[in-house]
Order: sequence, then C-alpha cells, then structure tokens
Amino acid sequence: MQTTHIEHIGIAVKNLEASIKFYEEVMGLKCYKIEEVADQKVRTAFFMAGQTKIELLESTSDDGPVARFLDKKGEGVHHIAFAVNGIEEAIKHARDKGVEAIDQQPRKGADGLDIAFLHPRSTFGVLTELCENKKG
Repeated sequence: MQTTHIEHIGIAVKNLEASIKFYEEVMGLKCYKIEEVADQKVRTAFFMAGQTKIELLESTSDDGPVARFLDKKGEGVHHIAFAVNGIEEAIKHARDKGVEAIDQQPRKGADGLDIAFLHPRSTFGVLTELCENKKG
C-alpha cells in the first residue's frame, strides 16, 4: 500500500452550524465546502488546516452511522483518513494482511474522493478510511 499523507480527520458533531462557527471563529479556519452524502446519511463541512483537512460530520438520520457513533461515544474524533495511490489495491493489500475491510470495493465519498473504510476491530480501535482522489 502506498500511503501519501493524512487526507483528513473526521469529527462527529451534533450541530454542524455550531461546530463550523467554532472552527472559523476560534480556530481561524475557513469552511470551504458543505456537502450532504445521502447514502452515508451525513452532512459534512470541510476546512484546511495546513496540508490536512478537517471534516465535520453531522448525521441526517437517527439510524445513520454517525448518529450511532454519537449515541455510543458522543462528539469527537470519528475516523482518520489516509490518502493512497490505487485504492482497490490498498483494500486488497489490507485484506491480505488480515485487516477487516468494511468496504470491499471503493465507493464515492465526500469532497470528490473514492473511499473505503477499514474496521476498527482490525485497526487498534481507530476507524480508518482509505481515500483516493482520482480526478487529480
């Protein structure tokens, strides 16, 4: 697997607008995109912090994965995402090494990325996302 950098850190929040206000007014970052990913039942907001993005995640449904996370763990770090070259090969490599992949094939994620998640049972408790920007 060729990992190039930390693509983003995902943070689960209850209220996207209040969270955006904190990151803009307190942290001095600028939200550059708000997007809904319907199949993941989530609204996202993105910020650049140096070379790394911060992705805020607000559930759009009481039965969505972010809502379940918030119910179990509360607000906070939800996942870490690594940029990879060749996401299909990266998923296969992880599986060949015994890592449980949530996604067997890449799917479309927020911010134009192809994504796949690795299960925290196999990644020492950290939900890990693999990302590839195929549009360059």
